[in-house]
Amino acid sequence: MYPTRFGLPVAAALVTALLPGAAMAQVSDDVVKIGVLTDMNGPASAPTGQGSVTAAQMAIDDFGGTVLGKPIRVVIGDHQLKADIGASLARRWYDVEQVDLIVDVPVSAVGLAVQNVANEKKRLFITHSTGTADFHGKFCSPYAIQWVFDTRALAVGTADAVVKRGGDSWFFITDDYAFGHSLERDASAVVTANGGKVLGSVRPPLATPDLSSFVLQAQASKAKIIGIAAGPPNNMNEIKTGSEFGVFKGGQQMAALLALITDIHGLGLQAAQGLLLTTSFYWDMDDKTREWSKRYFAKLNKMPSMWQAGVYSSVMHYLNAIKETGTDDPLKVAAKMREKPIEDFFARNGKLREDNLMVRAGPANSDSSLSGFSA
Repeated sequence: MYPTRFGLPVAAALVTALLPGAAMAQVSDDVVKIGVLTDMNGPASAPTGQGSVTAAQMAIDDFGGTVLGKPIRVVIGDHQLKADIGASLARRWYDVEQVDLIVDVPVSAVGLAVQNVANEKKRLFITHSTGTADFHGKFCSPYAIQWVFDTRALAVGTADAVVKRGGDSWFFITDDYAFGHSLERDASAVVTANGGKVLGSVRPPLATPDLSSFVLQAQASKAKIIGIAAGPPNNMNEIKTGSEFGVFKGGQQMAALLALITDIHGLGLQAAQGLLLTTSFYWDMDDKTREWSKRYFAKLNKMPSMWQAGVYSSVMHYLNAIKETGTDDPLKVAAKMREKPIEDFFARNGKLREDNLMVRAGPANSDSSLSGFSA
């Protein structure tokens, strides 16, 4: 007969400890909470906002609503594009509400502030709508993941192709904050590396109401390409103003280093004609993108942006990693996310690199966080 401890055979006790049920106890707070920290009503709300919340909830519903026998819940926060509000919400979520993962977070200044809190609290953060390469560069962190794109990918995807087709002189209109600076820096490096020239730049603040003077300076530069190193709302307002001022008719082109499907719809065909851009996701690319996007459309009556589609993809990958590791421990989950390939409607042949940048491997064995769709 086996020796006993507290009336239970030791061998049986050991077997019980190894059963799957033991892993279930490793879910902190008996619930997996995902916080969508976004812009609900401001200039970034169309490509993020409620659409990002819907995408996260779709992933949870498709996963089954529970993981390791524990419920999965979404919490929503509006950072109003302000770094202090974003950091304050993140700190409260991690400390008080026991949020396990924060996603989305448009505008790099807010994203970097949230990343600092994630590092401090040792919790996970996946950014989708902030592109500065500093996330996985000088501010690289085991707790912060960049899923949809970075400024280097945008620069390579757009600037490289444009210079090679003859657009060898550039003038930048750059948003005066971390994302814009990073985008101009990376695109300028690509332009000069390919033998092109950067003739200058101007830097309007975010959400500048009248961009006329900045567009006129770019037009006067006589650069073949006016690079729009900006996000919403400046990027589309600059393109619209350029169209009104006859930039395209005068022989110059505008290259939007960041443009989303919501932006193009807002511009309309007349203003968008001749615009060059690269995106990491397009709803009508193939059967897989169409199938998911039509389900999304049924909920919001609009097609998803690349950021919203990326939220779904990353949340699903995160939940699968929890399931396979048997815990929601941040570093163990992140390690599993890096180990497993990413193959879904959003990312084909994707992987999470050691620096926590999600990339898609291209045909020439090169990594890019963009899918290669361009228009």
